[in-house]
Amino acid sequence: MLFLVFLVTPIVELVVIVRVAGSAGVLNTIGLLVLVSVVGAWLVRRQGLGIVRRAQAEMAEGRMPGRELVDGLLVLFAGALMLTPGFVTDAIGLLLLLSPSRMMIRRIATRRLGRSNRGGGTGWQFGGVASHEGWRQDGPAGGPFGGGILDADSWEEDSGDGQDRLGPGA
Repeated sequence: MLFLVFLVTPIVELVVIVRVAGSAGVLNTIGLLVLVSVVGAWLVRRQGLGIVRRAQAEMAEGRMPGRELVDGLLVLFAGALMLTPGFVTDAIGLLLLLSPSRMMIRRIATRRLGRSNRGGGTGWQFGGVASHEGWRQDGPAGGPFGGGILDADSWEEDSGDGQDRLGPGA
């Protein structure tokens, strides 16, 4: 699927750019692409700083800023799309910068992660064999934790206030 996206996206972008250049002219098209990238970078910076402030406020209140972390990743992805030359990727990046569409994508992403996590959790393996039992000391002696295995699990809890929260501090 990812291979198909990386194959189809540049072709679609080239077709759109050529059509816009045919209608608006080559210099106007190049100027528009540069303008959209500059405005996109400014919007990403503005949105990103707002997300950082909200995350800091959540941490100051002793809560894990799960929603803000997901928003931060979506804004980062939007920034990458906005800086990629092309009108289609710019449109998708702009959608990710708008709060209502980002909220919808965040909900879909957290549900998918929650569904995939219900089957036994997310295991992180640092050498040796991972276990869902917690810490095990049967890994290689030269491992990053002196032979121990770090097993991390994540979950989503409903705090009852109508807002999505991620992590154990919710």
